[in-house]
Amino acid sequence: MRASELDPAQFEDMRPYRDDEVRAVLDRLIADPEMSHTVAHFLVPKLARLEGPLAWLVRQFLRFELRNVKDVRGVQEIVEKYIDKIVNRTTAGLSISGLDRLPRNRACLFVSNHRDIAMDPAFAIVAMFKEGHQTSRIAIGDNLLTKQFATDIMKLNKCFTVQRSSGSRRQKLAAATKLSNYIYHSIVNDNEHVWIAQRAGRAKDGLDRTNPALAAMFAMTKDRDTPFADFWRKLHIVPLSISYEWDPCDGQKAKELYITEHKDEYRKAKNEDLTSIAKGVVGHKGHVHTAFGTPIEGDFHDVNSLAEEIDRQIVGNYILHPTNLIAYELIYGSVAGLPVGYPSKPWEPQAHTGMREAFEARMRKIDERWRDKAIQAYANPVVSRLAFE
Repeated sequence: MRASELDPAQFEDMRPYRDDEVRAVLDRLIADPEMSHTVAHFLVPKLARLEGPLAWLVRQFLRFELRNVKDVRGVQEIVEKYIDKIVNRTTAGLSISGLDRLPRNRACLFVSNHRDIAMDPAFAIVAMFKEGHQTSRIAIGDNLLTKQFATDIMKLNKCFTVQRSSGSRRQKLAAATKLSNYIYHSIVNDNEHVWIAQRAGRAKDGLDRTNPALAAMFAMTKDRDTPFADFWRKLHIVPLSISYEWDPCDGQKAKELYITEHKDEYRKAKNEDLTSIAKGVVGHKGHVHTAFGTPIEGDFHDVNSLAEEIDRQIVGNYILHPTNLIAYELIYGSVAGLPVGYPSKPWEPQAHTGMREAFEARMRKIDERWRDKAIQAYANPVVSRLAFE
């Protein structure tokens, strides 16, 4: 079957919700006790443990807030309002660059570095929403869909599922082919943007590198007669960089890296991914920057060269924060000639003594067994930048 002849029916189990499904899903969410508890924790965290009357009040609030929402656009108008609250409450500012290079007449495939499960795509898509661009479909792992209310929230916001669960080699190949087909179908046939992380899972070590297997997956839809470079140009790939001054999950990521290094396997606690989502949403992030790269139009004839170009843009557009330079100096010594912040300024260590004290105090709160891994994760964006210069 040619890529242009893909049957949309094959994507029923992975696609986002359609406009005609929105109202019924919202009514289900309003009635879900776990949804009420989650909203209470976000709105009034000091009172979130109170049950009974508070849960009833939250349900009434949700019913009122969502009373006129009938389609996905309406959902995202509500989401934009709460992302603004998150920005005001948990960041020192959100800045955006590169949106002026984003084409408005065609869909793009955004390949992004990945630091936070929910906020990476949320910040980028809200920026697009505010500038009048169509928002993006978002690839999420099925490991995040352990709760019905979480599944509903994600699929209302144009998320589609990527199969991450174990299976036979044949099943994994079938899942990868289906994902490739859906990405192509979304961009070329539906003219819908797609957001996907550059590799499975967050970059817990702070090293943003594209897995060449991802580029190979994109090409699984390609027919034999189409050159790789021509096929990738159809997808209009745009690298996307997001950088956080502070990572709310830095200690947990370092712990996972340490345990993985010292034991056979890191075993996640029940609903650990949902806990990480919550922590990433409500935790302090400092300054956050999202940078849209330049659409890739060059002649990249193999998966490795395409992955390298994506990495070049992601690393080159990544905004280094004082926390990154401070961590680098703690490990490697002084570094000169690198820009910091947005708009960028030359790095001057003496101008950031207060931040250095805050960083060292934060690191002291992390278990000494994996503290070095947390510091290294903050330093690695500097390591990457130096490697690409």
